[in-house]
Amino acid sequence: MTTTYAALLRGINVGGHRKVPMAELRSLLADLGHRDVRTYLQSGNAVFTTDDEAPAEEERTAAVENALEKRFGFRVDCLVRSAPYLAAVAEACPFPAAELEGKQLHVTYFDQPVGPERFTAIDAAAFLPEEFRLGDRALYLYAPEGLGRSKLAEALSRPAMLKGVVATTRNWNTVVKLVEMTRS
Repeated sequence: MTTTYAALLRGINVGGHRKVPMAELRSLLADLGHRDVRTYLQSGNAVFTTDDEAPAEEERTAAVENALEKRFGFRVDCLVRSAPYLAAVAEACPFPAAELEGKQLHVTYFDQPVGPERFTAIDAAAFLPEEFRLGDRALYLYAPEGLGRSKLAEALSRPAMLKGVVATTRNWNTVVKLVEMTRS
């Protein structure tokens, strides 16, 4: 059975640091036995298919992380997610995505379930009109002025909020594109 996945790499190619060229990422994923490897943008988004028995996403993630560290000499946190999961996250968006600009809506993907108790220290009303909602191993963020100006995004990304969790954020345009790429 063929399964399609997306690999979401965290914190690469930012400000000239932790460089992972997309051609090399495609090669690395192909070397791991994946087919139809494609990348999107330079920020660490890759889509691939595989026919092998489906190990847990955690095992697939570990294989990609280990290969990245071996090839580039530094650790890269990564999340590997199946096409159905990515589609479900997009479909479950609690905000009116079709009415918003891609820069106003973001999804932070987590490596594990994250409950609301983690964010009790955040006074949501103090950040309005910015808002966030939790989903299945995901956090949806509405930031009308974009992520770079978002005070709520800053509060949500503090180390105390994300202790022990791998998290990586994508804007809505990228979320939609990854769903499209994993469907094709």
